[in-house]
Amino acid sequence: MSLANLIGVDVGTGSVRAALVSSNGRVLKTHVKPTQTWNPRPNHYEQSSDNIWSAVCECVRTVASCCPREHIKGIGFDATCSLVVLDKGGNPLTVSVTGCNEQNIVLWMDHRAQEEADFINSTKHDLLNYVGGSVSLEMECPKLLWLKKHMFEQTWAKAGAFYDLPDFLTYKATGISSRSICSAVCKWNYDAMKASWSADFLNKIGLPDLIENNFHLIGEKLSSPGNPISGGLSKEAAEAMGLLPGTAVATSMIDAHAGALALLGARNPDSGISESLTSKMAIICGTSSCHMSITEAPIMAPGIWGPYKNAIIPNLYLNEAGQSATGVLMDFVLQTHPCYSELLKEHGTNGAIYGYLNDFLKKLTQQRGLLSVHKLTKTLHIWPDFHGNRSPLADPTLKGMISGLTMTNDVENLALIYLALMQALAYGTRHILDVLAKSGRDPIRSILLCGGLSKNGLFVQTHADICSIPVLLPHETEAVLLGSVMIGACAAGIYADLKTAATEMGGTAEVVKPDMSDANRDYHERKYRVFLKMVEDQRSYEKLMTS
Repeated sequence: MSLANLIGVDVGTGSVRAALVSSNGRVLKTHVKPTQTWNPRPNHYEQSSDNIWSAVCECVRTVASCCPREHIKGIGFDATCSLVVLDKGGNPLTVSVTGCNEQNIVLWMDHRAQEEADFINSTKHDLLNYVGGSVSLEMECPKLLWLKKHMFEQTWAKAGAFYDLPDFLTYKATGISSRSICSAVCKWNYDAMKASWSADFLNKIGLPDLIENNFHLIGEKLSSPGNPISGGLSKEAAEAMGLLPGTAVATSMIDAHAGALALLGARNPDSGISESLTSKMAIICGTSSCHMSITEAPIMAPGIWGPYKNAIIPNLYLNEAGQSATGVLMDFVLQTHPCYSELLKEHGTNGAIYGYLNDFLKKLTQQRGLLSVHKLTKTLHIWPDFHGNRSPLADPTLKGMISGLTMTNDVENLALIYLALMQALAYGTRHILDVLAKSGRDPIRSILLCGGLSKNGLFVQTHADICSIPVLLPHETEAVLLGSVMIGACAAGIYADLKTAATEMGGTAEVVKPDMSDANRDYHERKYRVFLKMVEDQRSYEKLMTS
């Protein structure tokens, strides 16, 4: 065991990261490489599978160089749920209006397929019950239908394979065209309850081509995350990565799901907080945020994806919710404020500016004699869906709203908007928790956070206070990479199953307790009612303008 090391690879929205990790979950070395994104039209976001694979190989070579190759027993991959298109020869095939074959990935956040998503939802097919009642335009079937409608001759007719990005990575690593149940059930409308693709669904939504040759284009063979892929690392991939051929390669996971796996395994044994995996919610806070929890029995909640059987851990059901813009929205609000240039000169980075704003708000709270920083935004309210609502309203057409603006444009003004936005994101999480509870889910006893926003102490405390439950912060901050390592450890046979891997490698966590005072809870109850009324108002405005 002492000589067993593993590699995890995480392909995020803007970069590739890799980590060398010991079998007990200790991160030994990491490396990151930026990737390229094209935005040729509004709502069109594209990437290159060649660019990503080159970055993967560089990152793995770098972290593997500090350890004898024979000590590296397995590798796991996670990535964004983006659509990769290859031609019949396995080469990149364009998804872009530019016609460039290099641009062969429709990025997860691409919103070109709104009409296609609306059409699929109009079918009212039973499978839609497993995505909260409506498919998201960020999922793969709307994107595939868009390609068929808009790029039939150029792309659709020439396609040899459609991959979710995590499965493309294992294909490149092994040469085996294996697909993960994680990706298939969460993003491709695979019927996990029947353990099969649904020909009826594909026919009904206008994609009968995908049924041909035993679903060859989208995957004849599916496997659970962490299962080893036959033959392991190919000779070609091993040479590119600096590893040994045959090194165990795990069936992949979506990036957020890998993070959830690692988070759910983290614990604080002295806190008295339940360690049951089904009592927790994992929130992966990046460009967007994903909210994940697992249950023993299926829970169907409106506007929340799932129940996805076997998506993370076999025989457990995943409910997945999320917010379409969180980290990127915080940056947007910061960077578009008149104070931004001045603050950037003074502090150097966005992260340092956020730290400064947190201190500024603390001092302002003291100066005004308030007991809680949250009271500073009594007259300032934000609805945060600048990029649409993923959950629990499942409405990508929603817009952002701010109530309480003044003509001031100083640092105090920015700090208060920043605070109100953090509160709005936390109210969004509470909205998700409320819908799950109303749908029959047992209470969530703790929230576990990872990602960039989890490093912001005010953001963390705000979530604890508004949701009225403790937040746990794992001491190992690289949760997504750790999750990809866990599936690699299972593929290598180091752990018998993912539940054991999560428990043994998840490590410990710091606990942030909520302010449960009556005054705090009363304030947030009232502000939460304002939050919910804002979306009602937005819809009433739309109705007035379209009637």
